[in-house]
Amino acid sequence: MKSRQVWSAVVSVLAAGTLGVGLAGAGGVVVQPGQAPVIVQPSQPGPTVVVPQQQAPTTVVVPSTPATVQAGDIEAQQVRAQTIYANKIKASTVQGTVHQSDSVKIKDTKGDIKLPTVTAGVIYADSIKANSIVADNIYVRNIERD
Repeated sequence: MKSRQVWSAVVSVLAAGTLGVGLAGAGGVVVQPGQAPVIVQPSQPGPTVVVPQQQAPTTVVVPSTPATVQAGDIEAQQVRAQTIYANKIKASTVQGTVHQSDSVKIKDTKGDIKLPTVTAGVIYADSIKANSIVADNIYVRNIERD
């Protein structure tokens, strides 16, 4: 009979331990009779963070570069193109591959151009006077450096 009492005691201890663990696992609250209820207030909300609204991106419209410019004379601070064909170039700085030729035939020139910057894909001109000329290829008969 003694073994039955020991066995009952062991089962009672295990049952009480399991019940206690089960209750503790259910939110960590154990209610014992005779205690006053505890009211837990929700924590105060953290500080409010205000993120300024992003402005819409600014769109800059760049006028397209004309494919071809034909002129009698061009006078500018800077001339830029993929290819330049000219009879005479006078410039302080020339950047690009220069191909000197005996004659460059310019047909249908359309007046003179005098602007700070002249940019095009291809430029045909009888003469170009500029501080700086930048082109991939420059076909010219006579070139002078200032």
